[in-house]
Amino acid sequence: MGQPELQNSEPDNRQIDTGYESLVQDGLDGRNELSVLVSGVHCAGCIQKIESSLAKEQDIEKARLNFSTGRLALSWDGNKTRANDFVALVEKLGYGVKPYDPRTEADETQKQERFLLLCLGVAGFAMGNIMLISVGVWSANVDGSMEMATRELFHWISALIAIPAILFSGRPFFRSAGKALKAGHTNMDVPISLALVLATSMSVWETFKHGEHVYFDSAVMLMFFLLIGRYLDFRARKNARSSATDLLSTLSGFANVMTESGSVKRMSIRDLREEMIVQVAAGEKFPVDGIVESGQSSVDTSLVTGETVPRDIKSDALVYAGTLNLSSSVTIKVEKAAEDSLLADVVRLMEQAGQSQAAYVQIADRAAKLYTPVVHSLAAIAFLGWLFIGGIDWQDALLISITVLIITCPCALGLAVPVTQVLATGRLMKRGILVKSGDALERLSKIDMAIFDKTGTLTLGKPVLQGEYDKGILQKAASLASHSRHPLSKGISEAYDGEFLDVTDVQELSGQGLQGVIDGKFLKLGSRKWCGDKHAPMTNDLEIWFQAGDDQPVKFILKDVLRADAYETIMALNFETVLLSGDREAVARDIAEESGIETVYAEKNPTEKFDILNGYKKEGYNVLMVGDGLNDAPVLAAADVSIAPGTAIDMAQNAADIVFMGDKLAPVKEAYDVARFSQKLVKQNFALAVIYNICVIPMALAGMVTPMIAAIAMSGSSLVVIANSFRIKLKS
Repeated sequence: MGQPELQNSEPDNRQIDTGYESLVQDGLDGRNELSVLVSGVHCAGCIQKIESSLAKEQDIEKARLNFSTGRLALSWDGNKTRANDFVALVEKLGYGVKPYDPRTEADETQKQERFLLLCLGVAGFAMGNIMLISVGVWSANVDGSMEMATRELFHWISALIAIPAILFSGRPFFRSAGKALKAGHTNMDVPISLALVLATSMSVWETFKHGEHVYFDSAVMLMFFLLIGRYLDFRARKNARSSATDLLSTLSGFANVMTESGSVKRMSIRDLREEMIVQVAAGEKFPVDGIVESGQSSVDTSLVTGETVPRDIKSDALVYAGTLNLSSSVTIKVEKAAEDSLLADVVRLMEQAGQSQAAYVQIADRAAKLYTPVVHSLAAIAFLGWLFIGGIDWQDALLISITVLIITCPCALGLAVPVTQVLATGRLMKRGILVKSGDALERLSKIDMAIFDKTGTLTLGKPVLQGEYDKGILQKAASLASHSRHPLSKGISEAYDGEFLDVTDVQELSGQGLQGVIDGKFLKLGSRKWCGDKHAPMTNDLEIWFQAGDDQPVKFILKDVLRADAYETIMALNFETVLLSGDREAVARDIAEESGIETVYAEKNPTEKFDILNGYKKEGYNVLMVGDGLNDAPVLAAADVSIAPGTAIDMAQNAADIVFMGDKLAPVKEAYDVARFSQKLVKQNFALAVIYNICVIPMALAGMVTPMIAAIAMSGSSLVVIANSFRIKLKS
C-alpha cells in the first residue's frame, strides 16, 4: 500500500526539542552524521516526501531513507543541534521518529504485526456477523416478507456491530490519515479513510431516516479486505528485509567471557571490548571479530567469504562475527568491539543502499505526487456526474465515488521498484555481495565493457610459493618468515603445513630481510643482494632468498596466482573486457593471457588509468570497473558502476558501488546477472501497475465495481507486483 503504517503508540513528541544532537557522530570531511529510525514509511512516495523535504533544508549534504530497515541517514555541515530541527521536520510530515537502535527493530516489527492481526481479526468477526444479518435482509427484500420494523431492527443491530468494529479496526488508516492532515499533508490513507467514513456515515444517516441505502456490510467488508492486503503486504515486506535484520540480530544477545580468575560470566555482546577472552561453544556463532587463543575447530565462513566449504582454524587464526563455530569449543581474544566488527561494517554497507536515485523510482515518485489531486478530482467528478447527468440517487452516486477513492490507489506503482531492489540486494548479500548504492543494479544492467585491475582483483593479491622444496629447508625458512608481515615472507610461512621451529635473536633489517638463529645456526631470508646468489640468472619471477650459515643460498619463487575461476568468469561475460594495471608489462600480459583478456594496459599510474577510462566512456561505452587498490579509487569513482573485493583498502571500498567477499571472481558475474533480471522485473512491475490502472479506473467511473471489489483489486495489484518481484529469489 502507499501510505504510512502507524504503530500502536504515538511518537514521543518530547524528542523533537532535545536529545538528538547527542547522537550525532563525526563523519567524513568533518560533516555531522545522524541515524534515526522512521516509522510509517511504506512506499517510494513516502521516501520521496521525506528525502525531498530534508534536501531543501540548509546545510544538508545527504538525506537517504533506507527502504529495508527504515533507517534515515543524514549528513550535514554546521551545528549539531540542527539534528533536532531535521527530526522535527520528519515528524511534522506525519511520520514517527526515534533513535536508531537495530536491536529494538524486531520488537517493533512484532508489535506492528500483532496490531494488524488484531485489527484484522476484529474486522473479520464483525464482517461474519453482519453478513449473516444482511443475507436475511436481502432475501426478505426479494420476496417482500420482512416487516419494516424487523428490517430496521436488523439495520440497528448491524450498526451496533459495524461502528465499533470500524472505529477499532480502521485505526491503521485513520491514525495515518489524521497525522498527515494534521501536518498539512495528504497520503494514500486519506482517501481510504474518507471512503470508510462516508460509507458508514451514509449508512447511519439512512438508518435514522428509515431508508434502504444501508451499507454497513459493504463498509466492514471493505475494511476487512483492505486489512488483508495491508497485512499480506506487511508480511511480504518483512520477508524482503529479513536479510539485513538477520545480520543485525547477530550483533545482539550474550557471550561467555572468561574472567581473570578463570570463571565464566555472561555478558551482552554490545558490551564486549578489545582484549577480552570469550568462550565459543560448538554450534554457536562468533559474537565479535577475534583471534583464536586456544582450541581447534571448523568454521562456516559463508557469511564472509561466500564459500560453503568450512575453514579449519587453530591458535592465532582470525575469526569474524556472525560466522558459525562447527566442531569444538574455542576461546578467542576480542579484536574489535561488536559495533566495529566486519559484520557491523557489512550491515552499514547494506544500509547505504537507498533507492531514491534510480530512474524508475523517480517515475514512481512523480506519479505519487500527482496521486492526491488526481484521485480526489476523479471521485468528485464521478459523484457529480452520476448525480446530475446519470440521474441516480445521491446515495448510489456517493457509493461510486467511494469506489473511485479506493480503486485508484497507486500502491502497485509505488512498490514496483523498492521491493525488487530489496529482494535483489538481499539475494546478493547472502552470496557475499554487498550493494552499497541504490541505483547500482540499474547502472550495472546497462554495462557493455568491464575493466579489471590485476593485483588483488584478477589475482588473489598475495604471493603463493611455487614448486617443490626440501622440507627441512622450507621448515627453517618458514619458521623465520613467520616473524615478518612482508607479503613474500607470509607466502613462505603459509606454504609450510607443519610445526615451526623456535627462532631466537630475530631482526628485520629494512631493505634487506630477516635474520635469526635456529639451533645455533645463523639464518637469513631476504633479497638477492643481501643473501642470495649474485651469479644466478635474473628473471621476472617474484623471488626471495634463504641462506642457512654458509650453505648454498636457496631461491624461493612466488607468484600472485589468478583467482581460481577468473578465466571462466571472464569468458561468461558477454561484453568486452580490459586489463588495466600498474604492474610490469610482462607480468600483466601473462595474467591477461591466463584469464582470457586480450586488451592490456600495463605500468599505468592512477592519472593514466583515469584517462583510459574516460576515453572508453567518450566512445559511448558504459563501463564497469573492478579494482581494489589506492590507485584504483579514482577510476572506481569515475566508472559508470564499480565493484571492489572485500580485501580492498577502505578508500577503494568507499568508492565502489558493490563489494564482494571471498576468493572467487564469480560474484562479478552473479551481480551482473541479478542486476539484469531485477531491471526486467522492475519493467514488468511497472507494466502490471499501468495495466491495472488502465483497466479498473474506467470501470470504477462507470459504476461497474463495488467498494468491496475495489478493495480486493487494490490489494491484489500490490500483491501481484510483490509476488512478481519475489521471482528473483527463485532465479537459479
